[in-house]
Amino acid sequence: MDDGTILENIHDLVAEEKRLRDSHAGRGLTGPDRQRLELLERQLDQAWDLLRQRRAREELGENPDEAKPRPIDEVESYLQ
Repeated sequence: MDDGTILENIHDLVAEEKRLRDSHAGRGLTGPDRQRLELLERQLDQAWDLLRQRRAREELGENPDEAKPRPIDEVESYLQ
């Protein structure tokens, strides 16, 4: 997966997140929509992490294609 594909995936996830939030404006999310939003947020974190890995490898003269998506739970446990 190249940077362009990852960025396209990020844009798609953000667009879906925005649609979901907009469709529930003023009412809050419940049930399946809340679960979907949480999954979208986690998938976004994972995609951004992969993109950062690729860019770091490239800066160091390494092959960015060797970067692999880390498990969502691992990405979510990083300290900000």
